[in-house]
Amino acid sequence: MSIEADHQAVVSARGIKVEFGAVKALDGVDLSIMPGEALGLVGHNGAGKSTIVNVINGGLLPHQGTIGYGGTTGSGGIATARANGVRCVFQELSLCPNLTIVENTRVMHAGLSGFGWRQRALSLIRAKLDEIFPGNHIDCTSTVGELSIAERQMVEIAITFAAVTDTPKLVILDEPTSSLDAGLAEQLLAHVRRYVAAGGAVLLISHILGEILSTSSRIVVMKDGRVVASRPAAEFTVHSLVEAMGSVVKERARGGARALADAPPSIERAPAFGSQIAFKARKGEIIGLAGLGGHGQTDMLLDLFRDRSSNWLPGHGDAIAFVAGDRALNGTFPLWSILKNLSIGSLPHLARMSTIDERGEQALGTDWKNRMEIRTPDMGNPILSLSGGNQQKVLFARALATRAEIVLMDDPMRGVDIGTKQEVYAILRAEAEAGRTFVWYSTEMDEICLCDRVYVFRDGAIVAELAGAEIEEKNVLAASFSGEAA
Repeated sequence: MSIEADHQAVVSARGIKVEFGAVKALDGVDLSIMPGEALGLVGHNGAGKSTIVNVINGGLLPHQGTIGYGGTTGSGGIATARANGVRCVFQELSLCPNLTIVENTRVMHAGLSGFGWRQRALSLIRAKLDEIFPGNHIDCTSTVGELSIAERQMVEIAITFAAVTDTPKLVILDEPTSSLDAGLAEQLLAHVRRYVAAGGAVLLISHILGEILSTSSRIVVMKDGRVVASRPAAEFTVHSLVEAMGSVVKERARGGARALADAPPSIERAPAFGSQIAFKARKGEIIGLAGLGGHGQTDMLLDLFRDRSSNWLPGHGDAIAFVAGDRALNGTFPLWSILKNLSIGSLPHLARMSTIDERGEQALGTDWKNRMEIRTPDMGNPILSLSGGNQQKVLFARALATRAEIVLMDDPMRGVDIGTKQEVYAILRAEAEAGRTFVWYSTEMDEICLCDRVYVFRDGAIVAELAGAEIEEKNVLAASFSGEAA
């Protein structure tokens, strides 16, 4: 890019290098974002996406290279980035759970001060939520800890796009739809297109390639800390984009082809109030939970887990394992190593005379590190040294490494790259064919289509059961909106 173009850019990074010990997180990255541009940033977990984002938003100073805003090259830093209109919605949400939505809005916008700031903040966040997510029913006076993960993501997005004293010039969205259902995701992407058309800039990171292709004007592909491709979005297809990332596109295998009607049931539950459909999962089945977010899917998973686990003997038995959807809140132990986070689910089988078999634990960690392709030079490193997607792989490995006969999964593929997804899908299918039962809530239709049977939820009750060729987006959406007034 020319010097003149650099002066017009909202942000311009040149020759950025960042190293964490022996790991080269960024190896000479050049990246510029222009006003009125939606830049899609893709790459496998550990490719360097989060690191370049942290350089741009000022959270991380590069070891080499320069970072400039609006044509002015400075020292970087959070204050400089924010003063130049850079805002960021992180993959790991940063709201304070003990504060109300209004108070969180004040934390992010210092301009909300003086007498009556609460009412101004309430009006601001209410209006922005309604603008981005029309029809939402979020109570802006509630504390963040009371919200679902999807509602928290919606609130953080609205706070980030809100303008008090200055309108944001660049909004970085790191996996912004990872907790949103299809309807909410489309509302957000429509707002992004309007914002960009009005002259704003967006840096969009997503492992859902359809979102990248439909929303971006230009796409940058990263691999091993370098930019390996940068072209207009119109020049990419899903296949060419995946190939640029270094993966092989595989044909998607549908579920529902296996004859499991005679398999013994693993779980049976009577119909919930307001439903005529009972829940059943057979041995070896992959059961999908679908429908609009927040309609009872996660509650069903929690109920199933409570039914099969014991508060008196935690970790006793091999009945059930759970992969949490909110890894920061319910998944990872942030002060522990990667290995300890992975092996904790298998401790009963690693115990020898009241001590842990360290060789067995190391072997377990090495095995699942290789199978899940967890990108780390040392499993003894802290879990937070991993990218968000790699942390999710650890949680998935923790559940699969156990001897649990039933595995419950609450949107476990959030932030995982497409290549790893395909490998995990193959592992999941092989485990199911060996007799393991999976109950899988997902906000991605591609994942729902991999299931043998799907239950669609609405208002906390099952409203439809789909199998085989019936498992299509149009049927899921039709059931999700059933009973609404015309």
